[in-house]
Amino acid sequence: MRGRNLKAARVYQTAAALLEFGSIQQPPVWFKTIGSIPPSEILTRTQPPIHRDWDSRPISSKRRKPSKMFKPLPIEYEEDQLRHEFYRDHPWELARPRVVLENDGKDGQRCNWAQIQQHGRQLNGESVVQRQLYLINEEGKAKAEAYDIARKEFYALRHEEEVEQRVAREEALWTGAYFGMSRLDISMQLEDKTYEGWKKWATEKIQLFEQQKDSAYTSIPDAEEVAPTEDFLDETPVPEEPPKTTVV
Repeated sequence: MRGRNLKAARVYQTAAALLEFGSIQQPPVWFKTIGSIPPSEILTRTQPPIHRDWDSRPISSKRRKPSKMFKPLPIEYEEDQLRHEFYRDHPWELARPRVVLENDGKDGQRCNWAQIQQHGRQLNGESVVQRQLYLINEEGKAKAEAYDIARKEFYALRHEEEVEQRVAREEALWTGAYFGMSRLDISMQLEDKTYEGWKKWATEKIQLFEQQKDSAYTSIPDAEEVAPTEDFLDETPVPEEPPKTTVV
């Protein structure tokens, strides 16, 4: 059951028709006013239009609905390909810890990529990508040439960092500092522990297999321990005694 429609539709036309056929004797008080200043048909906001398919054909049950209508379009930036190429050549850079903390979200806008090293910013693969993008857009370098320049600058700065860390470690050790086990030593220790556990498991499995193999033959008795049965005694022929002779 449909709900009531309380919207005033064709009020003036209905009243004019009633006066013409004599259903009412005098017009309503608002008849002349509505006739001279007609109100809008819909006082509320209009309904939004229903979007149809691109070909505006009627929708039928047999037509296949597009499966990717609400799928967002792929968003690609210019540096995505540069970033993919760098981490493909340097996969171990992804294993380095990174600092993702920002002050106000606009730290990247304050960087000047005329040089690869930035104040207050960690040197990583993103520095190479942004430096290469700067060389391509600002200095007109080719993609391969810009990659070589940014990569060599990155190697030089990374070598300086490693030398500084090694010298600082040697100075600290000389003054009596103790750093404990390195990450390589910890990984080797974990690997040895896993290997020893596997070796213990394999030894137990081999011993169990040998015990099962030996128990398969212990149930068969030896020939000396087998006692003759009654059937064996009955069927065995008894040798006859030679006749006795008397000597006169």
